[in-house]
Amino acid sequence: MLENNDNSLGENTKEEAQSQIEQTTQTEAAVSEIENVVAENSEKEETQEIPMLDYGTMELDKLVSELQSLLKNNPVQLIKKNADAIKNAFNLKFGKLLSEKKEEFLSQGGNSIDFQFSSPIKTEYNKLLKDYKEKRDRYYKQLDDQLKNNLEKRNTLIEELKNLIENAEPKTMYNDFQKIQEQWKSIGPVPRTRYNDTWKTYHHHVERFYDLLHLNQDFRELDFKHNLEEKLKLIQRAEALHEMEDVNAAFKELQELHRLWKEEVGPVSREFREDVWTKFSNATKKLHDKRHDYYRDLKSKHQDIINEKLEVVEQISNYDFSKNKTHKDWQNSIKEIEALRKKYFDVGKLPYNKSEAVWQKLKEATKRFNTAKNTFYKQEKSSQTDNLKKKMELVELAESLKDSDDWDATTNTMKRIQSDWKKIGHVPRKFSDEIWNRFKTACNHYFDRLNAHRDGVSQEQEAVVVAKKKFIEDFKANDSLTIDDVKETILKWRELGALPRNARHLDGKFNKEVDAKLTKLNLGREEIEMMKFRNVVDNLFAQEDYRKLDNEQFFIRKKITETVREMQQLENNLSFISNATEDNPLVQNVRKGIQEFKEQLDIWQLKLDYLKKLDY
Repeated sequence: MLENNDNSLGENTKEEAQSQIEQTTQTEAAVSEIENVVAENSEKEETQEIPMLDYGTMELDKLVSELQSLLKNNPVQLIKKNADAIKNAFNLKFGKLLSEKKEEFLSQGGNSIDFQFSSPIKTEYNKLLKDYKEKRDRYYKQLDDQLKNNLEKRNTLIEELKNLIENAEPKTMYNDFQKIQEQWKSIGPVPRTRYNDTWKTYHHHVERFYDLLHLNQDFRELDFKHNLEEKLKLIQRAEALHEMEDVNAAFKELQELHRLWKEEVGPVSREFREDVWTKFSNATKKLHDKRHDYYRDLKSKHQDIINEKLEVVEQISNYDFSKNKTHKDWQNSIKEIEALRKKYFDVGKLPYNKSEAVWQKLKEATKRFNTAKNTFYKQEKSSQTDNLKKKMELVELAESLKDSDDWDATTNTMKRIQSDWKKIGHVPRKFSDEIWNRFKTACNHYFDRLNAHRDGVSQEQEAVVVAKKKFIEDFKANDSLTIDDVKETILKWRELGALPRNARHLDGKFNKEVDAKLTKLNLGREEIEMMKFRNVVDNLFAQEDYRKLDNEQFFIRKKITETVREMQQLENNLSFISNATEDNPLVQNVRKGIQEFKEQLDIWQLKLDYLKKLDY
């Protein structure tokens, strides 16, 4: 039994020893990884992140403009990712353009060997790209020279330190050593392949110097004590990093602690050297392990994100736009595709090596939609050119008739061409306002002349004026009206007859009183708005004031456009509020604004629909 127990004890001891060796090896590996990162960072400057735009959706001139802006406003070492993305997007788009031009050249009977194509935008792009490469190469040449120069300075200091040790002068050696230390700290980064070896050599001779410093015990003990205090502080900071939630920020801070340990704080007395290093190494391993666990968990989540993104890509690939016939149809589809794209990006971010393949699938899926959309709008552009021609003919006809005195025939013609105008579709935006203003001015000019011609006031019309003035006073005095009473009053007002043109201001006074009565009733906003609107419009229709009806319709269409634009701006703003929850006051404010615009839009649309129903 004793023999068995002894063997068991021996086996346990071996297992413990093996475990300790493995633990030490893991700790050394963790420290080595940190040290390598510190060495790599030693030759890098601090960088800032430049926002990565969606260059793939930009036209060639916009890409050139973006490259020019990058070169002008940023250090050349910071723009590599953005410049590469612009280069890829430009080459893809220009290659497609070149292919189209060549195909066009061949279709016209040209020979492939004779094909040539030059573009000012390509010339400008090549010049900018050359400028970028020259600046980049010049920067990295200067950086390489500086790193080598710093390495040479550090090697010179190491030789000075060795010489100081070999030819020690007790009275001056400590002051000389401090000067060497200060110079060492002031020298900039060196090539990362030489960083660790250079530091180890320097540190070895620093320890040799301290071992020699027994000639002046006070100096040595004072430095050892100070260095021990500083290293214990670094250990405390390293141990505290394990509690940080942001693993990447903690890892970056650990790299800085290792740099300080090596570059800023000198050695401690022999009795503490191994102990403080062990504590610092253990704290390093602890955070190193936490970081590895974090990335292992993150890697498993990446596949979930990829799967969700691929589901969105599938939805875009299968999106049915075959029934799109009008501009409105395509605008609705564009919004729906943009919503899917937003959903794709909202799923989460992936590292570049995992995101690129999924991103290419998204581009392919979106390309199918964009190709069909662009084809429609090319055709739409041709259709709008035809519409412009038709509307210009109506403008010229209206302008030729605006001073006519053949009232009956001209009035019928003017009403017909106003009706024809409404049936013609959209024209190019840059001409829309100009031709509408010309057409409206000609029509208004004619109908103003027609109304002036008809403006004789008969005795019968004078009686209507008197009756309506009294009607307004009676209506104003009655404060106990229901909604049905108001509706009945509006009908009675119309039954009294039409006002002559010079007395139509009474319609405005009556409408004002109707508005006041409706406001006092317990009605919804939409109902009040529509009752007021119908009252005004019905009066204009009864008076055959088609010009004002047209103006009202133009005004409402303009308000619909403005409301939609404002609503879209708020929705766009909302997409830029990242990491904000629904209870965030800013988010609630924006959503409230969007809802208010939606309610306004509903009312404007109801008004427009009502106007369209009128047969005039």
